[in-house]
Amino acid sequence: MATLKRSLPFLILGAIALGAAFVPTLPTFNDDGKLYNGADISWILVATALVFLMTPGLAFFYGGMVHRKNVISTMIKSIVATGVVSVLWVFVGFSLCFGNSIGGFIGDPTTFMFFKNVLSGQPWSLAPTIPLALFALFQLMFAIITPGLVVGAVAERIRFTSYVLFIALFSLLVYAPIAHWTWHPDGFLFKMGALDFAGGTVVHISAGCAALVGALVLKRRMSHLEHKEIPPANIPYVLIGTGLLWFGWFGFNAGSALGANSLAVTAFGTTNTAAAAAGLAWMFFDVLRGKKPSVVGFCIGAVVGLVAITPGAGFVAIPQSITIGVVAALISNLAVYYKQKSTLDDTLDVFPCHGVGGIVGMLLTGFFATKTVNGAGNDGLFYGNVDFFLTQLKAVAIVVGYSLVMSFVIFKIVNLIQPLRVAPEDEVMGLDASQHDEKYLQGTLLVGQKGKMEEEELSEI
Repeated sequence: MATLKRSLPFLILGAIALGAAFVPTLPTFNDDGKLYNGADISWILVATALVFLMTPGLAFFYGGMVHRKNVISTMIKSIVATGVVSVLWVFVGFSLCFGNSIGGFIGDPTTFMFFKNVLSGQPWSLAPTIPLALFALFQLMFAIITPGLVVGAVAERIRFTSYVLFIALFSLLVYAPIAHWTWHPDGFLFKMGALDFAGGTVVHISAGCAALVGALVLKRRMSHLEHKEIPPANIPYVLIGTGLLWFGWFGFNAGSALGANSLAVTAFGTTNTAAAAAGLAWMFFDVLRGKKPSVVGFCIGAVVGLVAITPGAGFVAIPQSITIGVVAALISNLAVYYKQKSTLDDTLDVFPCHGVGGIVGMLLTGFFATKTVNGAGNDGLFYGNVDFFLTQLKAVAIVVGYSLVMSFVIFKIVNLIQPLRVAPEDEVMGLDASQHDEKYLQGTLLVGQKGKMEEEELSEI
């Protein structure tokens, strides 16, 4: 049985690779310059690369905040999603998200299986000026980073192989349905009139709720039970990660305009403004409460601002994005404060920042959205439209409920196949050594037995 468990991931990948070898190749769709727009293609190619950069940025952001004996294990759990989700996306993930709708709940898995008709097909209906393949690759980057966000809540105690399985199941059973509901023209939330420009529900609420469930299912770390304060391994990593996330988020939000147009400019402006306002709000609020200005505090606040503006980036005006950033930062800061007083061990505060930030962002989109910015959107409560605000509220409730329940089921399934949590002695040793036989020590990567010897020598010095 143990041998089968070790072999299964390779066997599954081998089966997918074998099936891919026999997929017929069709000519690339070409409209002879009648439909595609070169500027739009160029911008979305850049935006796709920017969103990809957010995944290593997230790895640095999380890796810098954990104990130094868990830096590598935390970072790889975000990065490995690039491999797992990319293969699943080509195989069936894109079909589940954007394939022919089955009742408004999920896409037909056979629509684009193995990217069938993606290179040769007509453009996506909501992105008519770029090739379908480019739209698919842009959306892939969102699917990659979403399970990576959950890492922060379960860091320092989850088994690597179990997390890889979680990534696969989460992508297929949580991310894909919510993406279909929200972004497919036939999705039921889309038809209901819910607005989510770049992933407030699809990315941040789904990941934040999964993070909350993961923290509850895995229970508390030994260090958390013993009330040990764990200093961040590398604060410069957190700063670098924040910079990469902020930079990549321009592609995340402005790229969601799906063209080089005025809407992309607006989304770019709201993204930067909300992040700036939220970073300052978090830091100044900490000072108001008697703390010193914190590098980590500003970084966390900026990320919360980026999360909160995501659903409304292309629906709200730039001045109102300041309000959204400040309000989200204050609410998430308080959520972190009360979480710390509870027994919940969400290691890096993923739910208070991404889950709560996403919820606040969706509701404030329902408050500040205006057709003046985006005629395809709606006017919010601030402009007298109560119904739209209630629609956003219903969408949030549906996504939160589904994410919580399905994530709980996934974690339980994974635990039945392979224990989620590492052994106590492995937790004490650190996951870098126990899960990967690699160690991070003050900027030095130590590998295997030789690394252990070098570490001993360094500790003596």
